[in-house]
Amino acid sequence: MKVVDGVPTVSNKHKSFPFQILGVVCTAHFINDVLQSLLLAIYPVLKGTFHLSFAQMGWLTLIHQMTTSLLQPMVGIYTDKHPKQYAMAFGLAITIIGICVLSVANSYDLLIIAAVLMAMGSSILHPIAAHAASLASGKRQGLAHSVFQVGGNIGTAIGPLFAAAIIVSHGQTSLIWFGLIAVLILPLLLKVGSWYKETQLFHTTKPPVINKVSGLPKRSVQIGLFILVLMIFSKFFYISSFTSYYTFYLIAKFQIPVALSQVYLFAFLFAVAIGILCGGPLGDKIGRKNLICLSILGAGPFTLMLPYASLFWTGILSVIIGFTISCAFPTIIAFAQELVPNKTGAVLGIMYGLAFGMGGVSAALLGELADHCGIIYVYSLCSFLPILGLFALRLPDLKNR
Repeated sequence: MKVVDGVPTVSNKHKSFPFQILGVVCTAHFINDVLQSLLLAIYPVLKGTFHLSFAQMGWLTLIHQMTTSLLQPMVGIYTDKHPKQYAMAFGLAITIIGICVLSVANSYDLLIIAAVLMAMGSSILHPIAAHAASLASGKRQGLAHSVFQVGGNIGTAIGPLFAAAIIVSHGQTSLIWFGLIAVLILPLLLKVGSWYKETQLFHTTKPPVINKVSGLPKRSVQIGLFILVLMIFSKFFYISSFTSYYTFYLIAKFQIPVALSQVYLFAFLFAVAIGILCGGPLGDKIGRKNLICLSILGAGPFTLMLPYASLFWTGILSVIIGFTISCAFPTIIAFAQELVPNKTGAVLGIMYGLAFGMGGVSAALLGELADHCGIIYVYSLCSFLPILGLFALRLPDLKNR
């Protein structure tokens, strides 16, 4: 067993360079999140086809996100002790089955089944793939989480463009082609899975690592984790208002066509992806606590201006907000790992699970609110969420790795 740049190479059979591993994992994350985002991106199509209310769309999102939220921590905890080499490929395969069901769904019940299948696949893939990216990156954890997450967020951003260019024109059944294309990466995931299993077994046989980063008492760790969860709530509650309802907001306020609203959604989600890519390295450089404070609080002035902006400035502000508020997430994940360094899979599963769960709950609540008070009121209310970033000032101070 040889260690290169903090990354163990386990056998001649699996001599892949760490960044080749990271590349495959990020590509799988990209493909998975393209498929996941298509469910939300085609909401305008589904609303017209099935005559759905905002509340029904919100509940569909809640079921999708809560399934992911509940399963991911369990997958992370289980695979910490029992690494499974086929888990990543298996997870993506379930997502592919879900998108195929979505392509032929002809009732609200089938939409729910498709959403659950897609969520199950994502739940299996995310914590294991994130852990594999972490192992492949050695000591560069901020970079690892940024690169891994940006793969998924670029996928999420591109989904609305696919919806505007293909699904709006060719209908719901065209979704099946996306599933068939995703099958092509499964053989590579099987190879990475073998590397991951042997590498993870190597780590689990080593003596427990002592937390030399923080040296904090248990209560400080608990307070730190609570504040990180609050930051996830603030970020994902606000982000959910965009991923689920931004197109409806633009259509209601500015009377633009569906295809154009999808382009605006792409611009926002692409800014989110760039923010995530930059957030990890920035957190490594200026300090995790500083970055989290700047990211969440820094979005506040722009979110407060958004409900009163013209269409042009709405587009500009949404890009600024997407970039700013998203810088925090890879740093939040890295911060949580430093607070609890010996349970990487569990921490990743819980934090990603919370992120999806917050998104699902907020989509359901905001859907109900939109039905009663209007979609424009929802954005006025959500504009105050970044103020919760003030609590980040109370995070414990940690030295960077």
